Amino acid sequence: MTTTALLMVFAAALAHATWNLLAKRAAHVGPVFVFAYSLCGVLIFSPWVAWVLIHDDIQWAIPVVVCIVISGALHLAYGLCLQRGYQVADLSVVYPVARGTGPLLSSIGALLFLREPASVTGVGGMLCVVLGVMMIATQGQIRRLLQTQAMLGVRWGILTGALIAMYTLLDAYGVKTLLIAPVVFDVASTASRAVLMLPHLLRKPRQSVLAMRGQWHLAWAVGLLSPLGYILVLFALRDGAPVSLVAPAREMSMLLATLAGLYLLREPVGWGRLAGCCAIGAGVVLLASS
Repeated sequence: MTTTALLMVFAAALAHATWNLLAKRAAHVGPVFVFAYSLCGVLIFSPWVAWVLIHDDIQWAIPVVVCIVISGALHLAYGLCLQRGYQVADLSVVYPVARGTGPLLSSIGALLFLREPASVTGVGGMLCVVLGVMMIATQGQIRRLLQTQAMLGVRWGILTGALIAMYTLLDAYGVKTLLIAPVVFDVASTASRAVLMLPHLLRKPRQSVLAMRGQWHLAWAVGLLSPLGYILVLFALRDGAPVSLVAPAREMSMLLATLAGLYLLREPVGWGRLAGCCAIGAGVVLLASS
């Protein structure tokens, strides 16, 4: 992976960690907040999209439109699946399995379907990152994922991780093969996601409006950072960075979120999270050198 691509993925990880910290403050709002920050994101990035549409020759062929719509549906399915997993199982089980299997399945899919070359250092880096994610999220208690009461969360986590892999591979195909401009791809996908959610919110419009009272400043912040982080990932993919390396490298956000929790929120960091940070750091070094 080139230095430029690695820097873009690092910036994306920083944006991802930041917007997740902000979104946690509005977690009680639920799907309405997801719709709100999606709408904010579309409004914020619309001028950039307009500039690209005016100055770049984008061919709106059927495969391009289909790719964007399916991508929006997959991103929405991922969000709803993750939320449902949190409702029926422990977050401490669903989240690490989803964030661990997502890049793992993405990398395997890229090697099998996109015919990306594999290297020893690349595979080693990917495995280090996946292990590090698991260590951080479970605080070193990975064995608890194998317990009977945790298996429901494991199943939801694997399903969520599979959706992460599917939209990652599809979006890589969109920017690499169909040559869709990253900002246009992400904003169009986000807009389609918002449209798909609209009928659900219109069932109880008054409750939706009241739920967002006092939360719009967070929605605007997340609406800026969430698309920005993913657009940077798409730029890295478009410029030739392999999916099998970018997908696990994105999980640097776990390391950054852990450090933010340590220094900003004064959260305790045990040996498990510390070991996970070291594993992710080692994995990123291997990915950068592959």
